Amino acid sequence: MNTTPRRSGPADWEESAPLLPVPVRPLPADRHQFHKENLMSRIHQDRAAGTHTGTARSTRFRLPRPAITLPAMACALAGAVVAGVTMTGGPADPGSGLATGPVLTTQIGTATSKGVPQLLDQIALASAGEDHPAVKPGQYVYVESMTADTHIRTDGDKSTVVSEKLHKRQVWHSPDGTKGWLIDPTVNDSPEGETLSLPDEQGNPFEASLNGPSYNYLTTLPTDPDVLLRKIYKETEGMGNGPDQQAFTTIGDLLGESYPPAELSSALFKTAAKIPGVVVVKDAVDAVGRHGVAVARLDETSGQREEWIFDKKTRVFLGKRVVQVNNVKGEDNLIKPGTVAFTSAVLKRAIVDDIKHDSSQAG
Repeated sequence: MNTTPRRSGPADWEESAPLLPVPVRPLPADRHQFHKENLMSRIHQDRAAGTHTGTARSTRFRLPRPAITLPAMACALAGAVVAGVTMTGGPADPGSGLATGPVLTTQIGTATSKGVPQLLDQIALASAGEDHPAVKPGQYVYVESMTADTHIRTDGDKSTVVSEKLHKRQVWHSPDGTKGWLIDPTVNDSPEGETLSLPDEQGNPFEASLNGPSYNYLTTLPTDPDVLLRKIYKETEGMGNGPDQQAFTTIGDLLGESYPPAELSSALFKTAAKIPGVVVVKDAVDAVGRHGVAVARLDETSGQREEWIFDKKTRVFLGKRVVQVNNVKGEDNLIKPGTVAFTSAVLKRAIVDDIKHDSSQAG
């Protein structure tokens, strides 16, 4: 298998060749093998709580989705600042296999509605200009990223806010979504990772959807922005904190760990431009410290702003983050403005011939 260095986007990908050998790479997200990963994350957190009587709860589950472009630059970590995110004092989980540490914080970037359509149009054009080779049967979409999540941990009657340490995440998915593999220390203690193949041991089959897509499923989605937006609203009805926020989150999830076909990747950005409340944040930082411009939307219920970060020049997708912008009531009030609820950065994306293949393993 040949290794193809990544330059500006998927246009540089070659079939059967892992892409973009980058020195360091972070990533987020928000939902892969959606139901299974969410469940495994909950189980892992509960396990990490040991014999404590309280329960561990995450305010946001990090499981990304399809992403579109990956730049090859990465920043070194320095001092107490990791990827533009400051580590502030906070407790780690005693005796926990789940890597937790100081709370991640950042400066809240200024948001404006000015220039949203123009920016998303530029991003759509950049995406449309990339070459997206099809994923063939027997191949896998491979994504490597760095990511970290923040959640509220409750032990007995005491609740505290903790953040995961920045860590590598690797995922492989077959085009039909029935085979896959995940290596993520926050989900499974084994360095070898775990299978995502379905049906699982309970016989649950894989059913692709907007919240758990396969590559084959993505090829069936409409590319007309109006039609696509109607479909998103219809299929996510009742989910999340309102239809507009859920539509934005659904599209954002499709920018992480999957591989939308060329026409769909461009259509996703044109669709996002039609969602009310979308803004531009002129300076945002991904998990590895790359500065970019962000397309964002504030969830009024949670007080959190989801930001999709793009390179300021090439408009290539860098990663995502979720920042607490406003105070909220209840237990979530423990998460103060400036807290990074989730951060990620995509470093490698490739079409490979087998599970556990990446650019460093290609022969």
